[in-house]
Amino acid sequence: MAACSRGLAWPPFDLTTARGAALHRAAPRRRAAIRCCCAGADTEPRRRLSRAAAAAPERAEEWRVDGNKPSAAAPGRRRASLTAMPPLPFPAPRSRRQFKQQDYYPRCTQRGPAPQSRDTPPKRDTGIASEKEWGINLLDEAVKETGINEDGSTWYRESGEDLGENGFRCRWARMGGQSHDGSTEWKETWWEKSDWTGYKELGAEKSGKNAEGDSWWEKWKEVLYQDEWSNLARIERSAEKQAKSGAENAGWYEKWWEKYDAKGWTEKGAHKYGRLNEQSWWERWGEHYDGRGFVLKWTDKWAETDLGTKWGDKWEEKFFAGIGSRQGETWHVSPGGERWSRTWGEEHFGNGKVHKYGKSTTGESWDLVVDEETYYEAEPHYGWADVVGDSTQLLSIQPLERPPGVFPNIDFSSTPPPNKDDPPAMPPSTPLE
Repeated sequence: MAACSRGLAWPPFDLTTARGAALHRAAPRRRAAIRCCCAGADTEPRRRLSRAAAAAPERAEEWRVDGNKPSAAAPGRRRASLTAMPPLPFPAPRSRRQFKQQDYYPRCTQRGPAPQSRDTPPKRDTGIASEKEWGINLLDEAVKETGINEDGSTWYRESGEDLGENGFRCRWARMGGQSHDGSTEWKETWWEKSDWTGYKELGAEKSGKNAEGDSWWEKWKEVLYQDEWSNLARIERSAEKQAKSGAENAGWYEKWWEKYDAKGWTEKGAHKYGRLNEQSWWERWGEHYDGRGFVLKWTDKWAETDLGTKWGDKWEEKFFAGIGSRQGETWHVSPGGERWSRTWGEEHFGNGKVHKYGKSTTGESWDLVVDEETYYEAEPHYGWADVVGDSTQLLSIQPLERPPGVFPNIDFSSTPPPNKDDPPAMPPSTPLE
């Protein structure tokens, strides 16, 4: 039973009418439009700036090579940012709002009517959906049904329960269907898992394709467990999404993850990449809060064309108790191999003084100390209390009753277990200079 395996499956790509991503100023702008599986989504990425980026205009501009010296800090990054798209093929900013899927068809109920397709393609840059938005509803009894609709399309629905060692229990449900000629197809799987160690998991996966050859895949899950090393409760949420056009050389993939523990430790991140005809783009970002005041945030994004033009932008910030640093780079490489870059940095001393410095390959440079207030987010806007409040269905999963005298088998290895949520391999980006 695929839904009850403990591994993470690799997926297929929400392409809709898309605007062609424009090239760097040094290259001619292009516009390209495609029609694909999810009308209304935007395949052209947008730049996302942190407060750090907003504080240094020399790195926030639209890939200008004629920069100015840094100025005072301006209001910065918010996860709810809905800024307009500049002509750059970078994915849209992280959204603080949760993904809101389209209205679903009525749920299938036991011995009820045939299940209806919910094969709405995923949308780009929508983050991790909530439990309510997925609407997982598992049956209490095993079901296995198939049927044929009046238009000749077929459907199936089945549910069951798998048991394993250490009190492992997996309740699952699968449903799907296809048109009479097989040109369209949809599948959806729900599951919940538990065992005697306190592990709980709630998840869903769906995929589909249409007659035009467009295909998509999406997986979502949230997990509760007790960390073997800190002995603290942890909740992890993740989402993977992919869509691919059947008519154009276009598609995208995203992986989002969030991890929380009961003492405020938080980690969030995303890896994204996509292609629209002759242009490709990538983006990676991460946030880490140790729960004691230390914060690390970073972003790295880059793009290239088949003609050989490449450009990118990256930044990183580290802070603790009002003292920290920011640094970054904006760069561009022409088809002939000519490279331009601007690097910058900030040192925040915690006393109202900030050292700003930078240089570019065109000869500009600056090095000065200014009076400036230091601002950074010392705590995540969405933390442990929030994720617990939004995980009621996960927390309500009931494990099998443990017989008296039987105890869970916990494997305390000599080293921490590997991270199973590592994203797929990404092309290397240009390091900071």
